[in-house]
Amino acid sequence: MDDVKLDGDGLAAFLRGRRLALQPEDVGLRRGPRRRTSGLRREEVAELCGMSADYLVRLERGTKSKPSRQMAAAIARGLRLTPEERNHLFLLCGHRPDALDPRDAHISPGLLRVMDRLQDTPAEIIGPLGDTLQQTPPAVALLGDETRHTGSTRSAFYRWFTDPAARARYLPEDHGLHSRVYVSVLRAAATAQGSGSSAAALVAQLQQYQEFAELWQRQEVGLRWSSAKRFVHPEVGRIDLYCQTLLDPDEGQSLLIFTATPGTESYDKLALLSVLGTDRFAGSAS
Repeated sequence: MDDVKLDGDGLAAFLRGRRLALQPEDVGLRRGPRRRTSGLRREEVAELCGMSADYLVRLERGTKSKPSRQMAAAIARGLRLTPEERNHLFLLCGHRPDALDPRDAHISPGLLRVMDRLQDTPAEIIGPLGDTLQQTPPAVALLGDETRHTGSTRSAFYRWFTDPAARARYLPEDHGLHSRVYVSVLRAAATAQGSGSSAAALVAQLQQYQEFAELWQRQEVGLRWSSAKRFVHPEVGRIDLYCQTLLDPDEGQSLLIFTATPGTESYDKLALLSVLGTDRFAGSAS
């Protein structure tokens, strides 16, 4: 339970300072020719954090209302805070920075800065247990909204073995390799985190599913996906892509970037998804 007192004045000063220190380029925004504001505008920060501009104004004036843990996490992501800055923010908001809900996982600010510059490219940030933390709009168009899941289903590992729909956007011939790699990666995570960890709990949950249990007995480690990815999209059909991965070892998070070879049919299909956006193509997916 939280036993930290809200520091409204300290929170106000910290938010103003971080907002003024950020430049549009730091968060993937374009700097207009007539821009005179030092740092980011309140409206820009509010959109990044998923709050109203009026609420941000109240916070910067020293609100007496305690932001929720979810709001504190959203502010930390929006302002691209480091883990140390995030912990400081949580204390100012009146929350202990430990024992967070997995949905509030802090995203690596370094990966976010790269992702800010990829808004026209399918890209997503993945946690150590296959939980999608953030996607660009073209990634939602390609894969569906993978951030919408809650509980155990947040893990792509869990969905893969428990929900047949999780495999719908992947070429059937590749399903076997996906299964083996998922088990191998989860084995490494469970070994590194130890008993009592989230990874170990996930393994225990999946043991009741025959495919997972049989693959777990193989003791395979170190398996990796190929950089070539073959998708089956419900609207545009098969798309052959390449996946580049950037890893933040401190946070255990990866940024996946999907590209197609110029001049190919897959390149044209990917361009179509990026142009038409998420409204038509987001659909349900794993």
